Amino acid sequence: MIVRLTWMAAAALALAPAAVQAQAYSCAIPGAVPRPHPDLPSDSQPRRVLPIGGYTLAITWAPRYCRENGNEAGARLQCGSGNRFGFTLHGLWPDGIGKDWPQYCRSTALLPRPVIRAHLCTTPSAQLMQHEWAKHGTCMAGETPKSYFNRSAALYRKLRYPDMEALSRAPLTAGQFAQAMARANPGLAPDMMRVTADRQGWLDEVWLCLDKGFRYQRCPAHQGGLSPDASVKIWRGRR
Repeated sequence: MIVRLTWMAAAALALAPAAVQAQAYSCAIPGAVPRPHPDLPSDSQPRRVLPIGGYTLAITWAPRYCRENGNEAGARLQCGSGNRFGFTLHGLWPDGIGKDWPQYCRSTALLPRPVIRAHLCTTPSAQLMQHEWAKHGTCMAGETPKSYFNRSAALYRKLRYPDMEALSRAPLTAGQFAQAMARANPGLAPDMMRVTADRQGWLDEVWLCLDKGFRYQRCPAHQGGLSPDASVKIWRGRR
């Protein structure tokens, strides 16, 4: 059985403001949920247990991702099978108090399939979900896979978006995009997010900075991202 969010999603989008229409335009979940493989620490990505100073909510612009990765087997759900996404949820990352962050804080089993199924239209990759839980979620005290993804998804679903079609048609800087995102989200300011792009300047991700209460806060200077005056382009892909 395939679960589809098509005509119902379309009806909801027809009633929603344009700023909402940048998440899942249509999403079909396969009957057999993909099974991830373990995601483990390594020499380059070691276990690191540190105090948490805040969080980053990372979202990915799916059209650009599919442009670069659409032929990969792991991208089939997101980029094929008739699915179409705007911004997808990359993950919720605990940050440290300084430049280093906690990761792979405790060993974990594979994610339960019901948890994967419940969130595949938010993070359309079972393997990415396994990675996010193993690397980041295990460092959040008291969280289970279910509660971690429910919390991440709730933060993601609160977001509203500017008119991405209009922004893609004119010259744009990272600062201008951040201002447009801020206007669409009360309580969010341009300095509370970081915008990233690939080497060709195409919009890749937006990182939203949160305090320990999961409220928006100013991003630390070391967080990275594009400078506000850097040019950024928005790949729209297929219509």
